[in-house]
This record gives sequence, structure tokens and C-alpha cells, in this order.
Amino acid sequence: MESTRKGLRAGELEKDTYGRLRCSTCDIDLDTENDPEVVGKVRVCPECGAEWKEVG
Repeated sequence: MESTRKGLRAGELEKDTYGRLRCSTCDIDLDTENDPEVVGKVRVCPECGAEWKEVG
């Protein structure tokens, strides 16, 4: 799992005009998995299951 910043730079993720993250492969908005015991969030594509870590 890599960070959302690396995903954006690599072209795996896109941001729309409202700042929402989309999977470039599936063209679907990402879901958020928030574990209260871990710092940050995990962004997941509901279609392909790819995950990216978002800190902050």
C-alpha cells in the first residue's frame, strides 16, 4: 500500500474539481476506511480493491 500522494504522481489516482479522489483504472470515487487505532485513513477502490494510505 502506498500513499495517496504517490498514487496521484504515478497516475493511479485523479482528483476532480471538488477534491475527491478517483481510481484512474476504474473511474470510481474511493471509499474511506477509518480505523480509530491507526493514524491516518485508508482509501479503497470499491471496484478493484486497490488501497492507498492517507496521512493527515
